[in-house]
Amino acid sequence: MTSEIAKLKEWVDGCDNIVFFGGAGVSTESGIPDFRSVDGLYNQQYKYPPETILSHTFFLSETAEFYRFYRAKMLALDAQPNAAHLKLAEWEREGKCRAVVTQNIDGLHQKAGSKEVLELHGSVLRNYCMRCSRPYPVEKIASGTGIPKCDCGGTIKPDVVLYEESLNEKVLDGAIRSIAAADLLIVGGTSLAVYPAAGLLRYFRGEHLVLLNRDATPMDEQADLCIREPIGKVLEQIQADRTGARQHQSELDYN
Repeated sequence: MTSEIAKLKEWVDGCDNIVFFGGAGVSTESGIPDFRSVDGLYNQQYKYPPETILSHTFFLSETAEFYRFYRAKMLALDAQPNAAHLKLAEWEREGKCRAVVTQNIDGLHQKAGSKEVLELHGSVLRNYCMRCSRPYPVEKIASGTGIPKCDCGGTIKPDVVLYEESLNEKVLDGAIRSIAAADLLIVGGTSLAVYPAAGLLRYFRGEHLVLLNRDATPMDEQADLCIREPIGKVLEQIQADRTGARQHQSELDYN
């Protein structure tokens, strides 16, 4: 265990109010690539960049092409939670992790057992008819071809936030409240370059801000600790010590 991970363990041991804020880098360890990664093969298959295809305008005007990309690049239904997802769920069961705020849409945090998950960008697991609002499971999308249609004739849309669309206000408010109330905020697998999600960090007023990311971020200088290792590899080394949190709380109560 490195000195940085040892320091993180010390903070985790002494805290019962952890919030985790994660991005695409959390799920890459489950074999889900960042949809923004474009290689030569991509350019042979698609005429438009991912950000264009995953926009509200494109969904409405080129729905069939949207779904061709979506089925190939955005659905990974066989993916399993990795060590990071499992550790966060474990911390929640122990009463240490109060919430997971995620930019991912794969549902792996819930699959790992986390209950308090705030999905800023929605989830591929939820889909609905744009005409009658009837819900549909993701299998309806994955197993079909072309444009998925409801029995009423309406187009089925994934419950994900596309470019040009606003975040769900209730989810956003919950994320702000969770981050603002946290004592320890662990940020993992995000470049902190996508807004408005990246702007949520300004609401943090707690004791320690920790960044777990492969590359540098705009918030590195404000962080108390930066670790450049895979998130799952880092978190699986931390076996939380409940006595540390109780002692820390006792000191706060005494003071």
